[in-house]
Amino acid sequence: MKNKYFGTDGFRGEVNVDLTASHAYKIGRFLGWYFSSEFSKSNNNKTKIVIGKDTRRSSYMLEYALCSGIIASGADAYILHVTTTPSVSYVTRNEDFDCGIMITASHNPFYDNGIKLINRYGEKFDDNATCLIEEYIDGNLKNLNIEGDDLPLAKRENIGKIVDYVSGRNRYVGYLISLASHSYKHLKIGLDCANGAVWSIARAVFEALGAQSYVIGDAPNGTNINENCGSTHIENLCQLVREQHLDIGFAFDGDSDRCIAVDEKGNVVDGDKMMYILARRLKSRNMLRDDTVVATIMSNSGFVNSLKKANINCELTTVGDRFVYERMQQKDYDLGGEQSGHIILKKYATTGDGLLTAIMIAEELCDSKTTLSKLAEPVFVYPQFTKNVRVKDKEAVTTNKTVLDAVKKVEEKIGGKGRVLLRKSGTEPVVRVMVECEKADDCKTYAQMIADTIVENI
Repeated sequence: MKNKYFGTDGFRGEVNVDLTASHAYKIGRFLGWYFSSEFSKSNNNKTKIVIGKDTRRSSYMLEYALCSGIIASGADAYILHVTTTPSVSYVTRNEDFDCGIMITASHNPFYDNGIKLINRYGEKFDDNATCLIEEYIDGNLKNLNIEGDDLPLAKRENIGKIVDYVSGRNRYVGYLISLASHSYKHLKIGLDCANGAVWSIARAVFEALGAQSYVIGDAPNGTNINENCGSTHIENLCQLVREQHLDIGFAFDGDSDRCIAVDEKGNVVDGDKMMYILARRLKSRNMLRDDTVVATIMSNSGFVNSLKKANINCELTTVGDRFVYERMQQKDYDLGGEQSGHIILKKYATTGDGLLTAIMIAEELCDSKTTLSKLAEPVFVYPQFTKNVRVKDKEAVTTNKTVLDAVKKVEEKIGGKGRVLLRKSGTEPVVRVMVECEKADDCKTYAQMIADTIVENI
């Protein structure tokens, strides 16, 4: 089944254009009804749904709409307030919730927002489940075997309630702190919180572990999330690390399911390099099943080759952390992730967690008694450039003969020393053109050539 509203990372779009309070209310109505219905719930316990949100102004509107729908259907809504996506996943799977909801558009600008759905195991909903929600949103009640004009409303004592559940978020913070085995009192750590969901949590975690923390991107106002800060604007953290002579820096995105690091010299250490460091760490402790890491087709060829030199295999999936996690589940692998900084450590979490990644990298710094630049040094990466092209019809781009001919010509110019990747975004009306080759300037030139072809022909 093909989704209409939900992409690879939830229902996302511009607020009050693509995603409205009405959508949120209907999602809440469906979830409250579905998990309370006889065929979905075998016990008599009240359905519980936990909700977190990031710092966007619209997150409050969507939160209230979701809660209204949930309690109108007879379920209880537990509110974590401003928190991270991985914290919602943690609370959902550890505290007996029927499902979790995170209101966020991750790294997108403030005027976008989204609704991510998490099942009782802390994993993302599958497509079949979201298709049922879409049928209800579109009013196709017959397809859901529902008689009448709408789902039944709870009445009297069966109406649900809203519960303040900030204690759940605090337990997540305590869990992260418990994973560290070192004191960080000798570490000077920079943190860029993207004016997002982690703006207060990151400082609390690292200062509890003893670090001297230098924090930027920690003044959210509802409209500045990801604005010239965070993991998509790493230059500010690089500057902070250099100016303050810090040991390491970590930048998070809007909902903190990803993390990008900066070494002591102010150089970026992306998701590929962090996965390399963590893979070697796990392998040395016999904690890397089949000596294998799961990455995506966007990972740099140099990263894959560096893993081979360390006698570590790499399996590639399509882009999206949900696909990485699915492969990890299928084969019981321990580590996977994306170049963008979504990294999943399956022993500790079922989703990418930027704070968890940061803690594990800091642990390796302490254990190895060396610098981040030294740990990342073995990874040789080809220059890589990605050009985003906004289009109305993503499918037309990837099947257009002229565009495919342009891709083939670039591949011939590269001559096997790199690659070209043309892919549809799962969250935006965008096609991404990625070129990887020996010279950075050539990457940009070739990517622009393909992008121009797309604009001219689509």
